[in-house]
This record gives sequence, structure tokens and C-alpha cells, in this order.
Amino acid sequence: MSTADDAPSGVPIEILLVEDDPGDVLITREAFAEHKVSNRLTVCTDGADALRFLRREGVHAGAARPDIVLLDLNLPVIDGRAVLAAIHADPALNDIPVVVLTSSATEEDYLRSRELRVDTYITKPVDFDSLMHVVRRIETFFISVRRTVPA
Repeated sequence: MSTADDAPSGVPIEILLVEDDPGDVLITREAFAEHKVSNRLTVCTDGADALRFLRREGVHAGAARPDIVLLDLNLPVIDGRAVLAAIHADPALNDIPVVVLTSSATEEDYLRSRELRVDTYITKPVDFDSLMHVVRRIETFFISVRRTVPA
């Protein structure tokens, strides 16, 4: 797990990236840095660690609650489908927006993800422009939410 502040301005968006591929982690970091979205990106490389993070268990007891989860479906230990189902089933977590970034192009995974209220489903390989589109949507969503929700 790693955390980085990628931009100096504004209230940072807390992002949990659940991804085991170092190349995909790198391109995601670069997309947020390129777009200069103020964020704290935390990376969990398997589903079990992601669930501990979300539930603030063990070494993650002091973790900030993520504003959004970027989730790969094909993960070691506990796969992303089980993570998604656990998020959906937990009233303390099921309001966190989830974006699936996965190499799975099966209709079954897509339909199951939609059933579990995934906000966006993107099939890898994700090119930089597609990822930038997601980053812009995340930024727009959180800027508008923060402007309309009283502090």
C-alpha cells in the first residue's frame, strides 16, 4: 500500500485504487498528476487488503474513508467481484462510488457490476485518454458535490 499527495491545491479527493498491476498503478497516478486533480491516492494490491482498508482494520485503522474506489476485478487473494459484493452489502460502505477498471470484457462481469451499482465500468487496456476522461468526471463530480454540500 502507498499513499501520495499529487496536487497541492484544494481539499484532496481520497481515492482507493485496488490494482495489482504496477503498470496500471503508474498510468493511473500519471493521469491524476497530469490533470492536476488534488488527491490522495492509496493503493491496495489485493482484495483482502482493500477490504481491510475500507473497514479500517489492522494497519488501516486510521485510514481515511475513500471518496471513490477504482477497482480491478481480477485481483489476487480476494477478487474484485467479491470486493464489489462486500462493498454493496455493507451499509457503511455501499454509498462509496466505485469505478471498475478491468481486463474482463465478459457480459456477465459487466451485468453483475451494474447490478451492484458500479458507477462506471471500463475495460482494459485503458489508454491514457480514456483514463483522463474518468479523472475529469471524478473531479467534476467531487467539485460539484463539495460546492453543494454544506461544510
